[in-house]
Amino acid sequence: MKKGGAEREKKVIKVILITALILVILIVSLQLSNDSSEDISELAKVEIREYEGEKLGSIEDFRENSIKGTQHVDREEYTLKVNGLVEDEKEYTYDEVLEKDKYKKLITLDCVEGWSVTILWEGMLVKDLIEDAHPLEAANTVIFHAADGYTTSFPLTYVIDNPIIMAYKMNDVELPPERGFPFQLVAESKWGYKWIKWITKIELSDDPEYRGFWESRGYSNTGDLDESFRE
Repeated sequence: MKKGGAEREKKVIKVILITALILVILIVSLQLSNDSSEDISELAKVEIREYEGEKLGSIEDFRENSIKGTQHVDREEYTLKVNGLVEDEKEYTYDEVLEKDKYKKLITLDCVEGWSVTILWEGMLVKDLIEDAHPLEAANTVIFHAADGYTTSFPLTYVIDNPIIMAYKMNDVELPPERGFPFQLVAESKWGYKWIKWITKIELSDDPEYRGFWESRGYSNTGDLDESFRE
């Protein structure tokens, strides 16, 4: 009896040791799994090069032709102002602008230098931002201001009657600084100099003769693609 009792005791101890070992292995495995998860870094997104069967241009296809070089706008310090002839002036942070409804559209930018790029743009409608500020009846012109001092303008009807996008993404990636972060205007049916980058302010005006940077240097104020960019 004593011998049988001793054997049973050994078996119990063996089971306990095996169970303890399994628990230790499980705990260590879980810890390693958690550590691995914490070490994973999200890689930068890669731009898409095809959309609905159509080949897209690339971020790299654009040429640097801004008036003061690439602007580096601080995301945390950034504000977008909508002011001028409006009932309710607005000032948005970058994240607040992104809370607006977003839209995607395939549009080609045509530069007066002779090159063009077709990109999938994503952003907010300019008319939504303007309508939220309630333009006054006298307002007939929209003036866009950029971080580098660049400006350009459009008839108010152009941005109200058309789905004009203020883009924060191109080809499914966030605009890089050289392409206008935080926002670039996608001025559909207009020459490239109307596609203002690094937008900081949208001003409502009653001056239809306002002329922006290139417009005041002999470029067409309308910037329509079906007309010469030179006046």
